[in-house]
Amino acid sequence: MQPIVLVPGLLCSAEAFTFQIPALWQFGPVTVASTLEGNSITEMASAILATAPPQFALAGISMGGYICLEIMRQAPDRVLKLALLDTSARPDTAEQIKQRRAMVANFRKGDFTTLASEALNSIVHPAHKGDCNLCEINIRMVMAVGIDAFERQTDAIISRIDSRPCLSFISVPTLVLVGDSDILTPPELAAEMAAAIPNARLTIIPQCGHASTLEQPLAVNTALIKWIDDSLGNPA
Repeated sequence: MQPIVLVPGLLCSAEAFTFQIPALWQFGPVTVASTLEGNSITEMASAILATAPPQFALAGISMGGYICLEIMRQAPDRVLKLALLDTSARPDTAEQIKQRRAMVANFRKGDFTTLASEALNSIVHPAHKGDCNLCEINIRMVMAVGIDAFERQTDAIISRIDSRPCLSFISVPTLVLVGDSDILTPPELAAEMAAAIPNARLTIIPQCGHASTLEQPLAVNTALIKWIDDSLGNPA
């Protein structure tokens, strides 16, 4: 049995891993970390480490992946296995920073939940646009996080460092997973990370955008179960 810590992305609650928690529970206690503490990726990682088990398998999606990479810098000896989902090791470009700040300003001026739902539809695979279940989960997550925490998370993302120089120092077996139609952190960025991390495995999920854990939960669960099984020394 192995403790597993899951780290959600921007404007996401534990529901980002709704379908993964029961699938992974058989391998050990699963904790979804809070990303509501701290004003930087560094502070968020420190807060998660303060309450995490002594050693654990670690997986994060999107912003959660940025936090996971920071956890690897702060406490590499505590992480037994790493999974990076729909994320990137690169810092934001000037254009991405501009877009993020414009989004926060728009959310402040308009209907927060409506605009957040529209934003979700812009990042999922075309087949999942307007999916009622996905929209309902997204609205609940948006309400759980709130506009103030969203702005703090956005500022933290903008100020994050370039993690690419650190990738070669990751010594634990690593899964790098991405949707084939992820427009925010596209497959080429996942391939870049997988090539730089020793002993990394790249998995590309078909018909999937940026919200892989919710868009294609069965495919993601299959990849994560193999990730955990391998870490426990079980046959694939």
